[in-house]
Amino acid sequence: MELNVPLQVIGIARTGRTALDATPIQAAINRAEHGTIEIGEAYKDGLDGLAGFSYAWMLTWLHESGDPALEPDMSRMPFLLRKQGRRVGLFATRAPRRANPIGLSLIEILAVTGSSVSFAGVDVIDGTPVIDIKPYVTKFDRPPVDPHCGWFDEVTVEQGVTPAKLTPPDL
Repeated sequence: MELNVPLQVIGIARTGRTALDATPIQAAINRAEHGTIEIGEAYKDGLDGLAGFSYAWMLTWLHESGDPALEPDMSRMPFLLRKQGRRVGLFATRAPRRANPIGLSLIEILAVTGSSVSFAGVDVIDGTPVIDIKPYVTKFDRPPVDPHCGWFDEVTVEQGVTPAKLTPPDL
C-alpha cells in the first residue's frame, strides 16, 4: 500500500535540547521547560485565534529518530519498560522510530505573538520540524471516563525523565 502523502513543514521548534537521550520523553512530564515554534511566513495567518486556547497538539516530524531507509522494528522495548526487559508492539508505544516518525505533543500555549508560539512542555530537540498545530478541545479530546492505558498504567513516570535516565547501564 503505497500512496504519496506530501507533508508541509509549517514551522520549526526552538528548544534548549540538542541530544535525543537527554530530551524528556513526553511534554506532560516537562511542563516547566519552555520552547518556541517559529512559524513560516506562509502559515503565520493560521495562528489567528490560537491564543484563545490553553493547550494545543503539536505534530512534529522526528527527523533525527533514525535512518528512514530502515524498516522500524515492530516489536519494541520502550524506555519505560527497559528495567523489566519487556517488549511490546510498536503501535502500543510512543517510540519515535516508526514507519512515519510523527511526534505528538500536548503543549501548553503561553503566548502567540507575530509568527511564533511560546509553549511549555518541551519534548523535542531544537530544530525539529513542526508539521501541524491543532487546538486541544476538551469536548473532543478528553474521554468521558478515565481510559485504560495498557502497560503505561503499570509504570511510574517522573517529571523530566529522559531516555538516558531510563536506560540501565548494561544496555
